[in-house]
Amino acid sequence: MQMKEVVLTMKEQRKFDLIKSVVDHDGNKNRVAKALGCTLRTVNRLIAGYKTEGKAFFSHKNKGRKPAASLSDRLRQDILDLYCNKYFDASYGFFAELLEVNENIHVSVSTIRNILMTEYILSPRANRKTVKQAKKELKAKLEEPASKKKKAEIAAKLVDIEDAHPRKPRCANFGEELQMDASQHEWFGGVVTHLHAAIDDATGMIIGAYFDTQETLKGYYNVFSQTLRTYGIPYRFRTDRRTVFEYKLTNSTNTEKDTYTQFAYACAQLGVDLSSTSVPQGKARIERLFQTLQGRLPILFRLAGISTVEAANEFLTTHIGEFNAKFALDHNAIPSVFEKQPLDEKINLTLAVLAGRTVDDGHAVRIDSKYFKTVGPDGNTLYLAKGTKGLAVKAFDGSLFFSVGDTVMALVEIPDRAAFSKNFAISSQVLEKKPPYVPPASHPWKTSTFGKFCSEMRHRDGLPPAA
Repeated sequence: MQMKEVVLTMKEQRKFDLIKSVVDHDGNKNRVAKALGCTLRTVNRLIAGYKTEGKAFFSHKNKGRKPAASLSDRLRQDILDLYCNKYFDASYGFFAELLEVNENIHVSVSTIRNILMTEYILSPRANRKTVKQAKKELKAKLEEPASKKKKAEIAAKLVDIEDAHPRKPRCANFGEELQMDASQHEWFGGVVTHLHAAIDDATGMIIGAYFDTQETLKGYYNVFSQTLRTYGIPYRFRTDRRTVFEYKLTNSTNTEKDTYTQFAYACAQLGVDLSSTSVPQGKARIERLFQTLQGRLPILFRLAGISTVEAANEFLTTHIGEFNAKFALDHNAIPSVFEKQPLDEKINLTLAVLAGRTVDDGHAVRIDSKYFKTVGPDGNTLYLAKGTKGLAVKAFDGSLFFSVGDTVMALVEIPDRAAFSKNFAISSQVLEKKPPYVPPASHPWKTSTFGKFCSEMRHRDGLPPAA
């Protein structure tokens, strides 16, 4: 019968050599005890063990045994398969959450890391040091003798990721600075959409978020509306130099394309400072937020079967609270500089889209290929002279108004064909119409004020005055 070879560690081998020398040459036990840092009684126990079991006595008895608390091979493979096939691109921490909630598998993040790193499956949030070490080990394996298939598998595992957003101190107060931006990504359904979001710099809380098919003024207005209705008026928005916030010099003088004036004018009406920067590090917190959400939301959307903008925005209404509870600081623990929430009416009238329009020879205003008549607070039509210039206003809730000077009127669409005939109407068709809502004299769209604001912004940015 062939004896099994005993392999000892360096420490075990030294202990074996000293004890063997004592037994073979009748050495000094006290000297061996001092060399091993143990008692004479322990030396005698080691000598007795050597005489009965030989070299095998010095090998640890648990060597080669699988710990009782370790995961089974089947469970480890299941975790690996779940990550590769279902929860791919999730960070290790988020993957642990998904396993606990969806699969009833309770394992630590470190265990997940050990399982995945054994196969060189790195987290999307892995730092440069981890990536560099993994690439070094994989390149070394490529130099070792192996089959073409094995080398192809190793080559496929080489990864390269970056995270170049340096940290900076948080603001001292809640609401002191909200960083706002939009992220273009395949969030759901295999199509590219834009997530507009604002994050508080002091707490890391998501203050508002909204999906749209493009980066639009509507998207940012929805984030602004969520901020005002939930928390109040912030001190400052910090944005990038997008055309939604800054001028884009074109040949057109149409204020509808001058989107900077739309958002900035709304901020000015509410007393919110608007600061923009072209340096990503200047708003690193919103950049890191989008990195985190790009690793979480697409997975959650896929698991929930979400494929439309409407469904995604509905999902955000609950997910924002869950996200903030998990990742953000407690906003109640620091001072807040949010001012009191405005009334819904003021929010609706302030977050408006403004466009210059001229009354035509039919006493009508044309918007989006449709014609509208101007109506006063009493519901009667107001006939403005041909060539009268004013601002067509689309309030946040979609209501349409026309502002001339300091006067505002409602806009009512003129249909192509009358709904019924006055001469042949039946009683059920004659309904009492409620006069349209017309904002009070304190409305924020006075032509003179808006025009002055546009001129000031153009002068500040060194642009020529509008024609």
